Amino acid sequence: MNAENPFEKRLQGLPQRPVPPAWRREILSLAREATPPQQVAVIGDSLISRLNSWFIALLWPHPKAWAGLAAVWILVFGLSLATREPADAGFAQQSAPTSPQTRELLRQQVRLLAELVGPNGTSEHNLSKPAAPRSQGGRREDLVNT
Repeated sequence: MNAENPFEKRLQGLPQRPVPPAWRREILSLAREATPPQQVAVIGDSLISRLNSWFIALLWPHPKAWAGLAAVWILVFGLSLATREPADAGFAQQSAPTSPQTRELLRQQVRLLAELVGPNGTSEHNLSKPAAPRSQGGRREDLVNT
């Protein structure tokens, strides 16, 4: 407002008249019809709003630096996927079964190890056949008999 303008000085001196209630209702109803209904987003004290505010506080000082860092990580991830060798799923299935010669060599190694370690009650017969499982009742009888 310009204080030196004579028209404005004259308006300031006039008393303000109230708007007639009918006009007021009409003006407000037209204004409500003209404006679209607004969706009011209520941000409560939820976990998402807390995470959002924490995330903004973390990134706000240097958003361009964080965006650059994210771009570098995306580039590294993309290059990692691009240079990865294809997985050979049938590799384990393609291995040849052990030959009889290999099994005989393993048995000889077990015998040689048994000779070097000394007698401890194990023999090749015990190594080739797994022990049969016993029931719990049989274990109690063994404990009682000893």
